[in-house]
Amino acid sequence: MLSPEALLQLIKSRRSIRAFKPDPIPDEHVKLIIEAARWAPSAGNLQPWHFVVVRDPERKRALAEAALHQMFIAEAPVVIVVGADRERSALRYGDRGRYLYCLLDCGAAIQNMLLMIHALGYGACWVGAFYDDEVRRIVGFPEHVQPVAIIPVGKPAESPHPPPRRPLSDVMYEEQFRR
Repeated sequence: MLSPEALLQLIKSRRSIRAFKPDPIPDEHVKLIIEAARWAPSAGNLQPWHFVVVRDPERKRALAEAALHQMFIAEAPVVIVVGADRERSALRYGDRGRYLYCLLDCGAAIQNMLLMIHALGYGACWVGAFYDDEVRRIVGFPEHVQPVAIIPVGKPAESPHPPPRRPLSDVMYEEQFRR
C-alpha cells in the first residue's frame, strides 16, 4: 500500500508537460493508463467514458489543429482522447447526468490517468481547449459522446517548476463558507 506521504508527493510532483521526447510508449503502459482511468468513481457506476488512443501522426496533427493549433499535441508519441457518453449518464440521472455527472466522471478518470502517467515516468497535459465537432470527427465519436479532453503523453523533454498554489487557509472552510 502506498503511504499517504508518498501519494501526496506523487500528486505534488506531477506537472503539465508540453514538450516530449520521441521515445515510443509500450502498449502495456498505455493499457495501465487506461486501466487506472476505468477504475475512477462514477455516478451510479455508469462509467460513461470512452478513450481513443491515437498514434497516427496525421490524426495527432489534426487533433493539434482542432485544439487551437496547440502543436505540442502532435509531438507526443501517444494522444488519448477522452469522451463522455452523455446519454449513458442521462438514462439514470436525466439532464443532471447528461450535462454534469458524465463530465465529473470523466474528470475523475482523467486525474487517475495523469497520476498513472506520472508514476510510469511519462508526462502529459490535460488539454480542454478544442473544437468539439472537429475532435469528434477525427476520433469517430458519435454525436452523443462529448469530447472532454485531449491528453498527449510521452517522455518529458522539459521540467517545469511547480505552479503556485493558493494557501490552504484560502480554500478550506469549517462547516460554512466564509469570505
